[in-house]
Amino acid sequence: MTFTLSELNAFPPSEAERQLLTCCGSRAWAREVAACRPYRDVEALLATSDRVWSRLAPDDWLEAFAKHPRIGERASVTATSTERRWSEGEQSRAQTGAPSVLAELASANAEYEDRFGHVFLICATGKSADEILANARSRLQNDPEHELRVAAEEQRCITHLRLRKFLER
Repeated sequence: MTFTLSELNAFPPSEAERQLLTCCGSRAWAREVAACRPYRDVEALLATSDRVWSRLAPDDWLEAFAKHPRIGERASVTATSTERRWSEGEQSRAQTGAPSVLAELASANAEYEDRFGHVFLICATGKSADEILANARSRLQNDPEHELRVAAEEQRCITHLRLRKFLER
C-alpha cells in the first residue's frame, strides 16, 4: 500500500509509526520520524530519516536488521505483504544467480551471522548474486564495530528506497 505525503502527515501518531515500520523495522526510528511530521516534501522526510537513524543506538539498528530476511530467502511470515513484496523485489536480480553462487551465498550468510550476530544486510536492489557474494566475502574481513556501521549504512539506503516506494503515487 502506498500513501501520499499529505496522508502520512495526517495519520494519527500510532498509525504513522505503524506504517513507517514497513520502511524500517526500528520502533525508535518510526516513533521519531512520525513525531517530526508534517513534512513539506520527500526530501525533508529523507533528511529527517537520516538524522534520526544516525542518532539511534546500535540496539535500534539491530532491531531494524532483524526484520530483513537473509539474502536469497523469503521474508518471514510475520512480515506484512508490503514488506514481503518489497524484499522480494529488492532481491529479484540476486535470485537469478547460478545455483552454485546461491549456495555459496547461503554459506556466506551463515558465516556472516556467526561472526557478527546479525543478518548480512545489503541494499540488494539491482545487484547480482555474484556482486552480493563478493560484498559478503569482503565484509567478513571487517571488525565487528566497523561492520555494524557498514550494515547501518546499508539499512539507511534500504530505508530511503522503501520510503520512496511508500510514497509512490
